[in-house]
Order: sequence, then structure tokens, then C-alpha cells
Amino acid sequence: MEQFGNYIMVFIETGGLFAPILFISFHLLRPLFFLPVVFICISGGVLFGTAAGTLYSVIGITLSSLIFYAVIRWMPKTFAKLVHLRQKLMGQHSDMTTSQIALLRLVPFIHFHLLSVCLIEISSNFRDYTKSSILTNIPLAFVYTSVGKWISSLSSIHILIFLLALLPLIYILRRKEMIIKWQDFFQVST
Repeated sequence: MEQFGNYIMVFIETGGLFAPILFISFHLLRPLFFLPVVFICISGGVLFGTAAGTLYSVIGITLSSLIFYAVIRWMPKTFAKLVHLRQKLMGQHSDMTTSQIALLRLVPFIHFHLLSVCLIEISSNFRDYTKSSILTNIPLAFVYTSVGKWISSLSSIHILIFLLALLPLIYILRRKEMIIKWQDFFQVST
């Protein structure tokens, strides 16, 4: 996965004038490669900076959402299953607002297209869905593209210090339980 990400970065950097088009197309291909939206947005900040990276990410994420809308409307049984999954996870009578979905999109562990299902449910038509999708994608693209720009502006010494500071946290926050199998604890003699 990391090698694939590095390959994408090199490919876009050498793209020249086609780099924005390639970057937006990677947003469209992202679901096929199971890449998180956050990874692509941070890459946009590293490659293009905050302003251009945010613009390209908003375009790419919005196009991805519109394609999802078209595909999910084409498959009503899958849509029904996704609505059922959303109801199990978030409650049957919990309708969200557009601003709530925009905030939930900032959480990297919540599936992007599950939130798109929530948008489809609260939207009356395609135009309303498109408007809501653009509004919920702007904060996501801006925040994570800014993080990418911040990471790219750090020197290698600062990144190394940051990673070394994370090592004790990883050790402290580890899972502190040991599993011993019954046969290993009680040595059974035969």
C-alpha cells in the first residue's frame, strides 16, 4: 500500500500540466484501490499546496460522490442494504443535518460513502444532493490538505523528532493483556 502511494506521488509530480487532472482522477479511482480520502487529500497538500490542493480535492471528492450517487441509484437493493447498515450503526430514527455530516467527514474512521448515503436520504433530488455534497466536502478537503502542506513544510529533523516523540506513546498506549492458552498454563502430562 505504501509503495503504491509513493508510485502515485511520483507519477503526479512528473505529470506537469496534467498533474491536476491526474490528481482528480486518483480521487475517482480511490474506492477501487481502497485508499482513504484522507490519504489523497494530504497528498494534495504535499503536492499542490493548501489552496490548489483543496480546490482539486473538492473537485475530485465531489465527482466521486456524484458517481456514487449515480451507481447507487442504479442498484436499489445495494442502496437498501446500505440504508439498513446506516440504521443499525446510527439508529433508525436519527436523521442528520448537512453540517453534522460535514463534521463526521472530518473523522477518518467513518466511511465516506456511508455518509454519502446519509446525504442521499436527506436530499430531495440530485441537485440538492450535489449542493450538500459540495458543502460537506469543503471542510474535509481544506483540513486534510492543510495538514499535508504542514507536513511538507517541516524539515526532516522536525519530522524525526515528532516520530521519536510518538514512540513512547505507542508503547504506553499498547494493549496490556497477555493471553495464555489453557494447555500452556496447565501442562497436561500424558
